[in-house]
Amino acid sequence: MIRPEAPADAPAIHALTRDAFEHAPHTDHTEHFIVDALRAAGALTLSLVDEQDGLLRGHVALSPVTVSDGTTGWFGLGPISVSLVYQGRGVGSGLVRAALHRLRGQGAAGCVVLGEPGYYGRFGFRVDPKLVLPGVPPEYFQALHWTGAAASGEVNYHPAFNVRGEPGSQNP
Repeated sequence: MIRPEAPADAPAIHALTRDAFEHAPHTDHTEHFIVDALRAAGALTLSLVDEQDGLLRGHVALSPVTVSDGTTGWFGLGPISVSLVYQGRGVGSGLVRAALHRLRGQGAAGCVVLGEPGYYGRFGFRVDPKLVLPGVPPEYFQALHWTGAAASGEVNYHPAFNVRGEPGSQNP
């Protein structure tokens, strides 16, 4: 069952996200802190969980992004976390599809994602040379356009994405 997160889910989402990214390549292992910071800032546009028999199997977050040309209505997909036990079983794909469907239904102009082109391409994401995320290889930054004028320029994620851990954590 995919549903919006409930307040009581926050600790389980934190643990799920931490564990899902523990051995992942291309990460600084702060995804669980990013989700916490987005939630604390009221910047989780969508936060969905996949639950089975009371156990959270996966989570996806969407938050607003800014585009330097002033275009509004754009969002960033991620972090996306799936319990190690359920990876490769369609949980992540189901969460992405549900999140994009709900986001589009809310009238979003588009969505960006930083991730594996082969994976996100199946959902319609494509490299758009008019949208840039500084400091990353362009083939890993992709966009999905829905409505309104095409956006163009530098994309910036919410400041929560700059979090580097919490005081006293093992993730400075």
